[in-house]
Amino acid sequence: MKGILVVNEYLRTGKFNEIHSWLLEAADKYGIALEMRSNAEMLAVIGEDAVNTDREADFILFLDKDTRLALYLEKLGYPVFNSSRAIGICDDKALTHLILMNSGIPMPETMIAPFTFENIGYTNYDFLKRVADRLAYPLIVKECFGSFGQQVYLINSYDELLAKMKDIGPKPVIFQRFIKSSFGRDIRLQVVGDKVIAAIYRYSDKGDFRANLTNGAKMKPYIPTDRQCELALQACKLIGLDFAGVDILFGENEEPLVCEVNSNAHFKNIYDCTGINAAEAIIKHIISRIGG
Repeated sequence: MKGILVVNEYLRTGKFNEIHSWLLEAADKYGIALEMRSNAEMLAVIGEDAVNTDREADFILFLDKDTRLALYLEKLGYPVFNSSRAIGICDDKALTHLILMNSGIPMPETMIAPFTFENIGYTNYDFLKRVADRLAYPLIVKECFGSFGQQVYLINSYDELLAKMKDIGPKPVIFQRFIKSSFGRDIRLQVVGDKVIAAIYRYSDKGDFRANLTNGAKMKPYIPTDRQCELALQACKLIGLDFAGVDILFGENEEPLVCEVNSNAHFKNIYDCTGINAAEAIIKHIISRIGG
């Protein structure tokens, strides 16, 4: 059996390289010839000849956010894990919440900023008053496209909100009710297939409202409740994910609230904390899906 691991040409840091090597090692362990290629090496060529291209592999393990390339490979007939649709939904935080809406999955109350054009921006900010009236301060502003908690902001007043929106510019954002009971803490559940294979509790002891490890938070192994696992699995199923990291907050009475779903979750932290190697689980899941 052959596979292609697609990674981003321009994201070759040590953390990413280590995850890539784990996937290659896991594939080798299970008798799969997995070749790594970057998205710059697999340029999409749209035309009649491309449709008839012989398939080079049995599957694509897509560890990138280049959804156009993922869709192109699907059009060529490759099974792609995760799918272009699932990656696109997760990459856009507004779209994630819209897909999970009306499903019975509890989430922080969320409002989506109106769309504006890049060359125009916002000519007025009248909608911010409605956002503040609904969500109250403090509230959360999230850029729809962002990673590692670095585009997430805690806003305490209208002046802060207006300044932040002017700073962000025309980029799409969402606004969320601040979950005070989950200040500086959350859990990350690693899902592969129909199982939660590992979980960690993340917490900040530095006064940061975010629990992202990249921002200095700490972690420890965590045994999730049945309800937390149920929500993580349901969210992944609705989005169509084969593997993901699901972030869950703690509500006022410790009830779980789904915060984000990450199609390309970096499972090095999960491994460092729990010793569980998600790479092997992902490879085994792909084998089961394609009937190898």
